[in-house]
Amino acid sequence: MSNKSGRAGAVRKKSRGKAVGSGGQGRQALEGRKPTPKAEDRPYHPAGKAKAARERLNAARDRHGNRGGSGNRGGSGERVQRSTRKPVDTELVTGRNAVLEALRTKTPATALYVAAKVEMDDRMREILGLAVGRGVPVLEVMRAELDRMTMRDTVHQGVLLKVPPYEYAHPLEVLDQVEERGENPLLVALDGVTDPRNLGAIIRSVAAFGGQGVIVPQRRSVGVNAAAWKTSAGAAARVPVAMATNLTRTLKDLKKRGVFVIGLDGGGDVELPGLELADRPVVLVVGSEGEGLSRLVTETCDVIVSVPISAATESLNAGIAASVTLYEVSKLRAERAAVSE
Repeated sequence: MSNKSGRAGAVRKKSRGKAVGSGGQGRQALEGRKPTPKAEDRPYHPAGKAKAARERLNAARDRHGNRGGSGNRGGSGERVQRSTRKPVDTELVTGRNAVLEALRTKTPATALYVAAKVEMDDRMREILGLAVGRGVPVLEVMRAELDRMTMRDTVHQGVLLKVPPYEYAHPLEVLDQVEERGENPLLVALDGVTDPRNLGAIIRSVAAFGGQGVIVPQRRSVGVNAAAWKTSAGAAARVPVAMATNLTRTLKDLKKRGVFVIGLDGGGDVELPGLELADRPVVLVVGSEGEGLSRLVTETCDVIVSVPISAATESLNAGIAASVTLYEVSKLRAERAAVSE
């Protein structure tokens, strides 16, 4: 009996020792956890996205200098100085056409990621050649890693280019550059468009039909991200995208500089074919597919134009409406230029 009781006591002591030891490990694990980051420091939180948008806008303001968005050139005629602020994050360019165009236009890049055993074609060979020639590090990773990096929200086609965050221009800076080249301004502004694929399609159409820039508002609007790069098929590397603090105020500033503001809406009072203002300096304003143009923007427009469509189709999305209008404006400009000659 004494032996049994001694063994039982030893078991009880051993059990108590295990309980104490595990509790200590738990406390150490808890002590090792760091405080939860603030909402604005989390990149996928709405507050974090808003902070990033503010930083991009401030960078655009710095590049515009002290001109204040008044729309006047200023007496000195000095050119806008670009900001020397260094980017704090990176963006991803995905898809073979987008990556190739970014490398062709010498867009700054920090790394090229290529999927292991990727299928080689002429585009991939040129991508690798340009990256090596520019000294861009080339990293081979598993395809699953590329899926993770892109959050599976876009088709990367086995290649991904890491670049600094997109540098937005100032709207009046874009207009200055167009006028300095002696070109007839043709710009597109987005009002409430939130789908990056629409932005990418619009950028591509602007490049295809002789436009010189796109304007997006700071709030309630899509920005240039990986999906927009992908849809633009690389045109985002050639067409500047400007960010406006207040779209209505920016449109008024453009009007002071002699640019006509044309809104696109299904209920417009003027139909697109044969548009009289086509050969003038214009900015086309495209609204969201669901809500269309906002009230203040509508009141700022010189004219509201509608694209004639069949009764069976309720509406066109922003990308298609912009593309059709840009084509018509481009065609009318060419026709009228030929007549004047």
